[in-house]
Amino acid sequence: MSAKMINPTRDALASQAGYLIGVAARAPSVHNTQPWRFTVSQDAIELYADPRRQLLVDPDGREMLVSCGAALYGLRLAVRSLGYLPDVELLPEVELLPEPGTPRRPLARVRLGLAAPITADERKMLAAVIRRHTHRGSFEPGPLPAGLLSRLQDDVRDEGATLIVIDSERALRELAAIVAAAGRRQDHDPRSRAELQEWSHDASSPSRDGVPAHAFPATAAAAAGPLPQRDFDLGRGIGLLTPDGPVAPVTLALFSAGDGELERLQAGQALHRLLLHAASTWVFARLNTQPLEDVATRALLKDRLIGTGALQMLLQLGLSRTAHATSRRPVADLFGPC
Repeated sequence: MSAKMINPTRDALASQAGYLIGVAARAPSVHNTQPWRFTVSQDAIELYADPRRQLLVDPDGREMLVSCGAALYGLRLAVRSLGYLPDVELLPEVELLPEPGTPRRPLARVRLGLAAPITADERKMLAAVIRRHTHRGSFEPGPLPAGLLSRLQDDVRDEGATLIVIDSERALRELAAIVAAAGRRQDHDPRSRAELQEWSHDASSPSRDGVPAHAFPATAAAAAGPLPQRDFDLGRGIGLLTPDGPVAPVTLALFSAGDGELERLQAGQALHRLLLHAASTWVFARLNTQPLEDVATRALLKDRLIGTGALQMLLQLGLSRTAHATSRRPVADLFGPC
């Protein structure tokens, strides 16, 4: 046997790195900032946060880490499509702490584990990767597929998080009032408005990141549905999305066990898993991150929702048979640590 013979398992990861990272990069991220980078060796892919894409409204990097956790779940799913279980090491130990100007510590290291064929459910979720998107327009009438919510709660629980359904009228009214008040405060913050303008684009923009005009409505009033949404238009009249309709979506809250780096990464994996499972049945989500960027509002919402752990995301689910996914950065731009 030749000494140069390549281990087929290790070679599969290295040779498929572009595909694997391309799937991972379809994950949701706040403002579609895509704050992740990857390094590839013969036997592992490492995920890093890209602090250059961290938002001013996210000073401790919570949303950035949740976004990176979502990318990690996409990477795991892509590995499954190769016929292997992903061997994931979260926050792996490093021999030396990074020095200034050297690569940061990876958030995760992923290797190919035991061979195992992809399941039918995983295959459906993989097919939904390209159409999954954050939905800010009207939902179609009709209930969610029977049993979907309980299956999504199981998905989230498997990732170490908790998904709560908010279905009482009183709780929904109170939640909407808190979210609206937080949104008004942030809408009057010049730093927040400048950042929104930077990360939202008109229809002529060639940008491969940020929120495109087809993904938000043209007026703030059109964005004010049952749970008020962030105003990406900012009075510019560039949004192309149809205003919200009369269909009331299902409102949920995602909690993690704690609020450290590990739990935020787990929350991101749980989020993307539930979003892909939902999208495989043509159910899409509005993600409401704006009120959670204020520490006091986040604590108030957690108290009102009586959740256990740390509140990481508010979201609403509804039916839609149309999907217009947002652009992604070229995979070649995602290689190498920061």
